[in-house]
Amino acid sequence: MKYAVRYYTKTGNTKKLAEAIAKELGVEAQPISVPLEEKADILFLGNSYYAFTIDPEVRTFVSSLDKEKVGKIVNFGSAAMLNSTYKKVKAEADKAGIAMDEKEFHCKGEFKGIHKGRPNAEDLKAAAEFAGQFKDQ
Repeated sequence: MKYAVRYYTKTGNTKKLAEAIAKELGVEAQPISVPLEEKADILFLGNSYYAFTIDPEVRTFVSSLDKEKVGKIVNFGSAAMLNSTYKKVKAEADKAGIAMDEKEFHCKGEFKGIHKGRPNAEDLKAAAEFAGQFKDQ
């Protein structure tokens, strides 16, 4: 199984989750500005809500993916107010012809004093454990 981890973050919260996931999988977490050139059976994609939707850069990244190189996308992220970005990312993945796993990881993220300190050590451990369930699928 080959894994890749890409993320988009404005506050650094999703980067922390990406690094915990990548460490568990033995790969490097990279921002979505780094193109996915290698084949990945599973691409872990980290993102969050900004102004009640996913950032246009995330949409552009997903649309740029080569469906021959990506087996499926696993969504993860953090947010202060809204929870899952799954439906928004899945809509983009569907357009690109790439499958999305039904499972995703989400936790609270600190933003302007809300959910101070999140993601915390427990959140990072939970993210790593989440990624671990995909090993050798």
